[in-house]
Formats: sequence, C-alpha cells, structure tokens
Amino acid sequence: MPKAIRYHKQGGPEVLQLDEVTVGDPGAGQVRVRHKAIGVNFVDTYQRSGLYPMQLPGVAGNEGAGVVEAVGQGVSNIKAGDRVTYTGLPGSYTEVRLVPAERLVKLPDGVSEEMAASMTLKGMTVQYLIHRTYAVKSGETILWHAAAGGVGLIAGQWLKALGVNAIGTVGSEEKAALAKAHGWTHVINYNKENFVEKVKSLTGGKGVPVVYDSVGKTTWEGSLDCLRPRGLMVSFGNASGPVPPVNIGILQQKGSLYLTRPTLATYIASRADLEETARSLFDVVSSGKVKIETTKRYKLADAAQAHRDLEGRKTTGSIVLVP
Repeated sequence: MPKAIRYHKQGGPEVLQLDEVTVGDPGAGQVRVRHKAIGVNFVDTYQRSGLYPMQLPGVAGNEGAGVVEAVGQGVSNIKAGDRVTYTGLPGSYTEVRLVPAERLVKLPDGVSEEMAASMTLKGMTVQYLIHRTYAVKSGETILWHAAAGGVGLIAGQWLKALGVNAIGTVGSEEKAALAKAHGWTHVINYNKENFVEKVKSLTGGKGVPVVYDSVGKTTWEGSLDCLRPRGLMVSFGNASGPVPPVNIGILQQKGSLYLTRPTLATYIASRADLEETARSLFDVVSSGKVKIETTKRYKLADAAQAHRDLEGRKTTGSIVLVP
C-alpha cells in the first residue's frame, strides 16, 4: 500500500506520522499521480499546527510533481505518462494520490519534477505578487522580507530581470550572501541593522511604494513604517506568527496606507488564471533569468525533521520530500 505523512491531531512536527493509505482508481474528472518530488512550504506548517484548522486525520502538504498513472472518465487534457505539477491541494505528502485533472499543469521540457516541486507554489506566489497584487515597474524600489527563503530567492531573480531596485531582509550574514547572489540589490541583516532606518536611508527618506511581508508578527509595524504615503502593505504569510488584531486607524496615521492579505488560491482559482500564472513562471525559468535550486532533500518519512528545520530557520531556498 502507498505511504503518506498524516496528522491525527494538530500540533508540532511530532504529530506527523508515516501511515499506509488506500488510493483507488481515479473517478470522473480525476487523475492518479505518482509523486517524484513534493514541495515543503510554510503553509504546510500552519495547517499542521492548527493556525489553519484542518479536517482530521489529514495528509500534510499542498504541492507535488510526478507522473500520471491513470485518468478517470471525462479527462481529455491529461493522459497516462504525462509529467505534471500542482499546488494548493492539501494532501501532497504521499507516494500516490488522486487529483482533479483541472488543477494539474503539464511540465514543459527542461523542467524536472524536482524543479517543479521546488517552484510551483513559490514561483506562482512570486508571479501574482509582483505582477498582479502590485505590478512592479522598472526603476522602482521595493522591500521584501525573508529574501533568502524559497519564495525570496525566486523573487530576487525575477525582480532583477524586471529592473527593480529590490531591498531584501534576512537574519544572518550567510543568508545575506545567498540573497545577494540571487539578484537582491540591497540586503539588510535585521539582526545587525534597523531595517526601517536602512530603508529610509536607501530611499532618501521617502519610503517604498510596496512591502511584501511573509514574516508577519515581528515585522508588521516596521513594514508599515517603511511605506511612503499611499503605499501598499502586502501581508502574505505568518512565519513569525500571525499579526495581532489591528486598529485600522493606523493606516490613516501612517499615510493613508493600503493593506491586502492575498493568497495564491484566489489568484489561480480559475483554469485560465492557473494556466497563465504557470506559463509566466515557466517562461521566466526557461529564459534562464530565474534559476530554480533545490537546496535540501528529505525522505518522505523524514517530513517532521523538514518541518523542524523550516520553522527553525535552518533552511534556505526550496526544500523537497522524495518518496
């Protein structure tokens, strides 16, 4: 029987356990995929911990790439043998699973399953953030937290390709060097420098038009202080914990600011948006302007350790599970 990483209660990494599961034949509109690589992302830890309540027992994970084994009735756009990727479907930490065909994207030549599992969620997140949540323009200066993370390393390269003056924050000198090597124009080690003061210095006191923040609780107030009047605060993650309840009057006080809390699921909800987002990502990767690197691989059975390392800030870039 196939194996999967499940949690029967929500909590720390220790609740993740390797179970045998039953995976039947695909039903109408479904496809059975055998994973070659599985992406590990912060959203997985939010679901496991209970920050995002989930139905129990649950199979962990949200992103995977592999080969189609079988298709169900009515599926015409996917066939057995196709290499595919997906994101946003809870239950990916498993050797084999059933997936709705309409949520799969075929992999182009030159994109391996491991690359796909390292970039589908992260790369699509960058795509919607810099092209649709706030459409960055060449010559603009922006601020992005966690510049050495999986999303950050893709963002740095993509922003450089667009001619953006990108400021990224990190927590160590090692991560600063990594971020600089991946396109970030300026890198601030927030454990050595006050990132608000540094951003103001780099912008001549004006601040930035947009801040992209996946850290949450510990960077919230500073992020607002980095924005220029009528700037946009994009809060898209909670790596340090959720932002506490906010009196929205603070947005008025700090310069008629805008605030959004977007999610990838909304931006790829339609088939057309999913295909366009994937095309944009595959194009920039195929061009060589954005290179995807898997920095660490774990066995499926070691998913709990992958979560410990991710939450403990011991990882950089993209990490994957290998069934």
